Amino acid sequence: MANHIEGKKLAYMFIEGAENLSKNVKVVDALNVFPVPDGDTGTNMNLSITSGVKEVKQNIQDDASKVAGSFAKGLLMGARGNSGVILSQLFRGFSKQVEGKSQITAADLAQAFERGVETAYKAVMKPVEGTILTVAKDAAKHSLKVSKKHNDVIYVMEETLKEAKASLKRTPDLLPVLKEVGVVDSGGQGLVYIYEGFLAALKGEALPEAISSEYVSMDNLVKIEHHNAQSHMATEDIEFGFCTEVMVRIQEEKLITNPYDEQKFRQELSEIGDSLLVVSDEDLIKVHIHAEQPGEVLTKAQRYGELINIKIENMREQHTHLLDETKEAYGQKSKPDLTSKEKSEFGIVTVAMGEGIAKLFKGLGAGVVIEGGQTMNPSTEDIVNAIEEVHAEKVIILPNNGNIIMAAEQAAQVVGEKAMVVPSKTVPQGLAALLSFNPTQGLEVNAGMMKDALTTVKSGQVTFAVRDTNIDGIDIKKNDFMGIAEKKIVSSGVDVLEVTKDLLQQMLDEDSEIVTLIQGEDATTEQTEQLASFLEVEFPEVEVDVQLGNQPLYSYIISVE
Repeated sequence: MANHIEGKKLAYMFIEGAENLSKNVKVVDALNVFPVPDGDTGTNMNLSITSGVKEVKQNIQDDASKVAGSFAKGLLMGARGNSGVILSQLFRGFSKQVEGKSQITAADLAQAFERGVETAYKAVMKPVEGTILTVAKDAAKHSLKVSKKHNDVIYVMEETLKEAKASLKRTPDLLPVLKEVGVVDSGGQGLVYIYEGFLAALKGEALPEAISSEYVSMDNLVKIEHHNAQSHMATEDIEFGFCTEVMVRIQEEKLITNPYDEQKFRQELSEIGDSLLVVSDEDLIKVHIHAEQPGEVLTKAQRYGELINIKIENMREQHTHLLDETKEAYGQKSKPDLTSKEKSEFGIVTVAMGEGIAKLFKGLGAGVVIEGGQTMNPSTEDIVNAIEEVHAEKVIILPNNGNIIMAAEQAAQVVGEKAMVVPSKTVPQGLAALLSFNPTQGLEVNAGMMKDALTTVKSGQVTFAVRDTNIDGIDIKKNDFMGIAEKKIVSSGVDVLEVTKDLLQQMLDEDSEIVTLIQGEDATTEQTEQLASFLEVEFPEVEVDVQLGNQPLYSYIISVE
């Protein structure tokens, strides 16, 4: 039992709420129904609450009201999309209710939730029931009722979450489009995840396990592919074509001739668009609207101050892209008719992360390059589909990652004798194998030669650490760069150039002839040129080849032959 929440505990609640939402972003995104072009509800809510938590972490203290104020300010500054702005208003009202309170009682908590709901409803021109607003309202109402009989903040939070979940399940009864698609409201689901984090923090328990984004619905039993919300709306049905967001830094001199009235400004904008939100405090005005003439919105907003953080998106174009992307993601993309096309004798299927690396493989003869790698491993089905797409009598598969080899072998078994896997574990191994391919030889001979080629190359990688650790006597701090030779971490530090140079010195020896530096998306041309100069000075007999890989996560992938 707990009778109050002090500042540090409240900060922990906000942090854990954000963390739980972050773990389930894909689930919330998949549930999104409308407004269509604000399509990533989970992403918008996550980015918004992350901004709030950033402020909190810089202002953790014993005074609960000041922690709540920091959270609300950060949320307002970082609010994105309808869902993010509504979330910011829920906690703007929350913070107003607890102003001056160093500790929050059960009654204070319930009243703060209720004040947040009132504030959020005022911010929305035309509140729609069956959304995050309804979930917040129902939960707050129940919270107030319970707090009148119980002074345990944990119990009140438990009941608040319980009612939020019940309200979420009722959202399809309030919004027909939700029932049609077979999902609950995405913003409401996001709020439930936040409240789950709050409760876990209060109890001192671990966060709930994240739900797989493969299954999301009222009972987590319905697959996303059967409930693509965007497919239930035609692009031409979008009346207002531009999602427009702008923040105004209020300038007192402009208010002399144009006095600001939030309600009147909201009414004025409602005449030129929909999905409207206008929120403001002493310093800032934030506007979100779907409009056909975004320039008109900016002109009206500029009467009150300086425009900052402008974002305008073409919703019709975005909607079309979402439809195409979803069809492709779930195998609904129209496939080329291969029945009349003669099969080639050989086809190479390979996996690569990064546009530049994909081009390298295609330039060396790969027929199909599957996008994937360290954090996005393709499935057996993905590889089977690629084998079919390459349309060849004999197929060689290069996984280029140890975690993909088993899926590749399963795919080869599915298609039968015509496919073989060369178990490359790195991009350099895959490139070396592909260079040894000989189209005049048979499938088994080629597979054997390509396997032999894997041993002729050394692989190195430069990436960053996600946590503090100590491996093989090397002390590694979170966000340090790490140099990895094959699977062994051999260097670490805060300077990517120094770490990469150290790695190169440990990988090269007197037998080394060729070094290939594949530059990642977070490395610069200047850094790569410095590394090439370093090699020319320290290893003058070695030929240096530089390639732009644009791979994520890895500043450099290094091949030594």
